[in-house]
Amino acid sequence: MVIAEELAKKQKAISIAEFFEKNRQILGFDSVPRSLLTSVKEAVDNSLDACEEAGILPDIFIKIENKSKNLVTLIVEDNGPGIVKEQIPRVFAKLLYGSRFHSMKQSRGQQGIGISAAVLYSQLTSGSPAKIASKIDKDAPAHYFELLINTQTNEPEILKDKVTDWDRLRGTRIELEMEASYIKGRRQSVYEYLKDTAIVNPHARITLIEPDSSKVIFERATDKLPVQPKEILPHPHGIELGTLMKMLRYTESKSLEEFLCDSFSRIGAQTAKEICKKSGIEPERKPKKIALDEAKRLHEAFRIVKIQAPPTDCLSPITEELIRKGLEKEHTVDFIETTTRPAAVHNGHPFQVEAGIAYGGNLSKEEKVEILRFANRVPLLYQQGACAVTHAVESIKWKNYSLDQPGGGVPIGPAIILVHVASTHIPFTSESKEAIADVPEMIEEIELALKDVGRRLNLYLSRQEHLQRRREKEEIIQKILPRIAKKVGEILDKPTPDITPVVARIMGNVFIQRAVQKNGKGCDVEIKIKNHSDSVHHFSLHETIPYDISSPSPEPKKIALGKQSDYIWKISLKPGEQKAVVYKLDIKLEDASKLPQPVVEGIEEEHITGAKVVNV
Repeated sequence: MVIAEELAKKQKAISIAEFFEKNRQILGFDSVPRSLLTSVKEAVDNSLDACEEAGILPDIFIKIENKSKNLVTLIVEDNGPGIVKEQIPRVFAKLLYGSRFHSMKQSRGQQGIGISAAVLYSQLTSGSPAKIASKIDKDAPAHYFELLINTQTNEPEILKDKVTDWDRLRGTRIELEMEASYIKGRRQSVYEYLKDTAIVNPHARITLIEPDSSKVIFERATDKLPVQPKEILPHPHGIELGTLMKMLRYTESKSLEEFLCDSFSRIGAQTAKEICKKSGIEPERKPKKIALDEAKRLHEAFRIVKIQAPPTDCLSPITEELIRKGLEKEHTVDFIETTTRPAAVHNGHPFQVEAGIAYGGNLSKEEKVEILRFANRVPLLYQQGACAVTHAVESIKWKNYSLDQPGGGVPIGPAIILVHVASTHIPFTSESKEAIADVPEMIEEIELALKDVGRRLNLYLSRQEHLQRRREKEEIIQKILPRIAKKVGEILDKPTPDITPVVARIMGNVFIQRAVQKNGKGCDVEIKIKNHSDSVHHFSLHETIPYDISSPSPEPKKIALGKQSDYIWKISLKPGEQKAVVYKLDIKLEDASKLPQPVVEGIEEEHITGAKVVNV
């Protein structure tokens, strides 16, 4: 008994700050390069969330200075709404303090740990306080704090609190000194993180000043802010039994029907009655009186009763168009396809998967495909092998989509695979928030999205292969036929004939030929158009010339272009069909012979002979 009493005296509670003080690697502070990246990430995430919630286009400034070999100063400024004076110490110097943990809507931050963990790491490795300045309005004063975290109490210690001059209209600035190192040329680097952030946040402008004073600007690709997500109730699909029992125990609702309507999204009075009926529980039953076996029946009824999918206004997907713009802005490629899946549910939380695939350009053909993973618009740079996104990529047979995959796993080729998961709650594998857990519902949705863009890539590559064969065939014909034509001309003692119509016929192309004849003081122009292919073709024919035409047939659309005019005819040709465009020019035959080649728009270059193709 004496031993037990002695042991009992040693038992005491520890604060969350004290726990992470000794286990900082859990939060992503396990090496000097990663510690800097994690700190930048947490500060930038906070800035983006704050700006978007306030309806402000983010303009974020990051500066990294080398203080010594292993000591750096990190400065992050934003143009967000600022933070009221009373909240500044707790926001930056108290772990598990935030506004989003209980909020059922998409946001980057969820736990209230991130930025205060960076402050904790800073004070542990440098001994210096965090320096914070924030301003909420152009006419309001800027408040400056120097803060430490008391790890025994998980409370802020204020070393300095004063009003200061700051030339920003509004915003927040944080300065941290820490043991860290800035690296370049690696996937897990500050530069790569910001580059990826710019892809999925194309509305943000991000400026980076590197330790060598180099300036990098990731310019915004759109002035359109993301749709602000709205807070919703949990959805009954996927909610766990224990969570349901806790909700029943602590609800203020007087009846089960009222509880169902008030506690879950997509459950109205009619659906609530049907759930009660399927579970065999009276709608008037008091929720707090429901026993375990009844809760199990209620939980099973959620699965049986048809309930509408969760509302998606709690999510803010990037959208297919902006994923495309983001990829085009940061990468040089030949092909991009994107897709957005319908909303689904895991553990009562709605989520939505978006995917994109980029191919060609200056991407390496011999390396593994680059996987860009994002959760709520935040890049995930570490723990790729432990992430559900990677597992979904590896599970797909990419050979079916024209990508090599020797031995399975991540495919090889000049491609980038992008996956973004938007959710009211991302199931991360750890507090460092670097990998998404293998939730079956999420893996299934990611696979479906990847297969969708994979099919479109396969179509593109198949078409490119077909066009390449056509080009090779045409090159051979263009080499052989002129020699034959020249030889025939020599044998018959006649000029070498024009082989262009023959090439068009052999290739199955649309053939366009302009003929000009003298007519008095002017000229008659006829453009013959013949479809030698087996397909219907629709395109526009352009004559862009510095002259006025007369008596055209059919009548063209005319667009003035300075000293020139663009005459446009809409052409539709069935297989084997031939048409002609005619008009008159009041110029000499010699000048007419110098007219530029006709231009066509809306048809592939490989399917035209005798005209220049311009596709806008």
